[in-house]
Amino acid sequence: MKRLLSASIVPLALNSMFACRVSEPIIRVPHELAEPLPEAVAADVDMDGDTLARMTSELPPPAEHGLRSALVMRRGRLVLEQYWNGYDQAAQQDLRSATKSITSLLVGIAIDQQLIKGVGEPLSSFLAPVYPTLPSLKRNITLAHLLTMRSGLACNDRDEGSPGQEDKMYRERDWVRFFLELPSLGPPGEAAFYCTGGAVTLGRVIAEAARRPVSTFAEELLFAPLGIQGARWATFDDRRQTDTGGHLALRPRDMLRIGQLVLQHGRWGNHQLVSREWIDQSTSEHTQLDGRKPYGYLWWRTRFPHRGSEVSAVFAGGNGGQYIFIIPKLELVAVFTGGNYNSTRAQRPFRLMERYVLPAVR
Repeated sequence: MKRLLSASIVPLALNSMFACRVSEPIIRVPHELAEPLPEAVAADVDMDGDTLARMTSELPPPAEHGLRSALVMRRGRLVLEQYWNGYDQAAQQDLRSATKSITSLLVGIAIDQQLIKGVGEPLSSFLAPVYPTLPSLKRNITLAHLLTMRSGLACNDRDEGSPGQEDKMYRERDWVRFFLELPSLGPPGEAAFYCTGGAVTLGRVIAEAARRPVSTFAEELLFAPLGIQGARWATFDDRRQTDTGGHLALRPRDMLRIGQLVLQHGRWGNHQLVSREWIDQSTSEHTQLDGRKPYGYLWWRTRFPHRGSEVSAVFAGGNGGQYIFIIPKLELVAVFTGGNYNSTRAQRPFRLMERYVLPAVR
C-alpha cells in the first residue's frame, strides 16, 4: 500500500466558512483507538496496483495539484492511501457541502427511529412551535422538498443575486430563520435550485424531532457505531444550532467508512445503522441540479466509463475537492480531499477516477 505521511502542522491559506481567506492550522485527531480498516494489496481485490501507483506518480507537484488525500477501498479493504500538502491520516478535512450527504443519512436514521414519520411530513410539524409567525411554514414545504432542493423559496447558492444565497445566510445569526423568511418563487416541488439553507433547516428538524443536538444524535447513532472519533461540526446562532449544510470535519478514513456504509446498504458489521430502504431511496435520482445533473436526497449521481460501458456512481461532493465516490457494481469506494477552493482544479478527482481508479479494476 502506498503512503506518504507527514506529522508536521502547517498553516494553510484556504477559504473559511464565510468564504474569506484565513490561515487555518491542520487539526489532527488521534486514531489509535479506532477499529482499523482492513487492508490489502491491490491484486487481492482484483485491482491493478501499477495503475493505482501511476495515479499518484503522474500527478503534477503537490502545490499545483492541490490534493490532500486519495484513498481507494474495494470489497471492504483499503488498497491505496496517499497524502500531500502537510496532511496525513490523522488530519481532519472540512467536508464543505459533502456534509449534506451525511445529513441525508441522519434524516434516514431519524425516520428509522420513528422520530420522523417520513419525507412527506411538512416542516410545520417540527418548526411551527419554534417559529410560530413565519408564513413559509404554512406553504406545505415538506422534508422531501428540502432533500431535493425544491422548497419553492428564493434560494440559489449559484446566483449571487439570489436572496437566499449562502454567503448572505452566513452573515445572519439564525440561519434557519433566514431561510424560512425568504420570499416564495413558486410552489414547493416545482423547481430545483442548489440551496444550503434547506440542508441547514433539515438539521433543525432532526434536532427538534430527536430532542437533542444534531451532533449528539450523529455521535450516538452513526459516528460511534462506525468507529468515527472526534467529528467536529460548525455551529451558528451563538453555538445553539449545528451547521448541517457544510463544514463538518472528518478524517479521510472516516469518509471511507461513510462510503462503505452506503455501499453495504446501511449495514456495518452486525448492525443495520441505516435502513436499506433509506439508502436505496436517498441515493436514487429524484431531481436534477446544476445543468441537469442527477440528484437524490442530498446525494449526487453520475456515470463513469468502464471497459467499453458505463457504471453508475453515487457521490458526496464539497467545495475544494472533497469527494466520497461509491460505485456499487464494482464494490468500490474512493475518497479525495483537497484545498482547491472555488477552482476548476477541484474537479481533478473525476479525471483520476476515469483515468486510473476505474481502469485498475479488473
